[in-house]
Amino acid sequence: MQYSENILGTIGHTPMVKLNKLTADIPALFLAKVETFNPGNSIKDRMALKMVEDAEKKGLLKPGYTIIEGTSGNTGMGLAMVATIKGYKTIFTTTDKQSKEKFDALRAFGAEVIVCPTNVEPEDPRSYYSVSSRLEKETPRSWKANQYDNLSNTAAHYEQTGPEIWEQTDGKVTHFICGVGTGGTICGVGKYLKEKNPNVKIWGIDTYGSVFKKYKETGIFDKDEIYPYITEGIGEDFLPENVDMNIIDHFEKVTDKDAAVMTRRITKEEAIFVGNSSGAVMAGVRQMKDKFKKGDVVVVLFHDHGSRYMGKMFNDEWMSDRGFLEESEITAIQLIERHKQHRLVTVKDTDTIHETVNMMKKYNISQVPVTDSKHNFIGSLNDTEVFMKLLDNPNLGKDKVSEIIQAPFPFVDPKASIKEVSRLITSENRAVLVKDIMGEPHIITRQDIIEAFC
Repeated sequence: MQYSENILGTIGHTPMVKLNKLTADIPALFLAKVETFNPGNSIKDRMALKMVEDAEKKGLLKPGYTIIEGTSGNTGMGLAMVATIKGYKTIFTTTDKQSKEKFDALRAFGAEVIVCPTNVEPEDPRSYYSVSSRLEKETPRSWKANQYDNLSNTAAHYEQTGPEIWEQTDGKVTHFICGVGTGGTICGVGKYLKEKNPNVKIWGIDTYGSVFKKYKETGIFDKDEIYPYITEGIGEDFLPENVDMNIIDHFEKVTDKDAAVMTRRITKEEAIFVGNSSGAVMAGVRQMKDKFKKGDVVVVLFHDHGSRYMGKMFNDEWMSDRGFLEESEITAIQLIERHKQHRLVTVKDTDTIHETVNMMKKYNISQVPVTDSKHNFIGSLNDTEVFMKLLDNPNLGKDKVSEIIQAPFPFVDPKASIKEVSRLITSENRAVLVKDIMGEPHIITRQDIIEAFC
């Protein structure tokens, strides 16, 4: 029988997947190391287990202890999983810019989660770094993992991830590219690969608002480079001890928008459901596409799973609010969104005008399509025309709708643009009709168009 003693035995040995559409115009071979196959759905499982086991060996972590850590979510998930198996309690501090899904996932493991403000200095007592350090001092029998300065982080990737990449590429890897946060992944993998082949290029992806790129290029720690950013999991406003600038050959900065948009593209074009830092990596690859040549074997790291970003990068409203969504023109089928659950109100040509007026009052509508006995759309009525006719002849109410019927509302293609629809709605023609995917008709009025623009 083949099985693991517990879930920790499934960490590592993640697959390598060729990228096709996103890199179709680049001559190199691109391979994604998909770390979502770890049990906690991120690469952080590797270093979480390594940090805990090393702490146990050193006597820093003992039965009954509480593990404390400041985390953007993924390290916390790894530590929570390890703690559950080994019997430790967990307290995590995190920032208010992280997705709610990450908080909920940590709590699912029984962890206590403390959310701290993002826009404060690391030394500020409110920062998630400072709060976690304070909690370690205040909590008896506790151990802070300290992923930023704990070199077991780098060691995990030197011992596991780097050798896996070398073996999976048969030693042909020429570039390794990943997002840089704590620095453990890029420096552990980079150290191993450079020992195997000093010519392997190690490139890190940074974000605007982070200090890494400028420090690498100038040796200057510039506080003016630091400002709030949205991208999760990469970049820092200080220099973690796991970041070894001698191993990293180049940093490429990526904007929040480019990272968010690319996060979606990875899923849509490669069918690999990954998160925000993976989007940043691929956006960086696209920016550097002229640096690759035929014969290069480029390994990119996909850090975590897309399910942790459902309320953010995979949410249209969130993306639109930040100007990250490429706004496409509204179509006819989108204009019926607010009332698509309601059946279209119609009248028959044999109904009386009095019945029609009462029905229009009941549903608070000012125009209505007219159908015949076979449910064909043969005309229309609007309240202005009915009003004028009744002024001319107050006894008209008993007559049939067919006596005052107007031209039918035209049908439009569901994909017709809002501009096309707008041109068809005039003082003579008050509405248009459109059929949904089930063939059910719906009406589009001037009010629908006004609400779409507001």
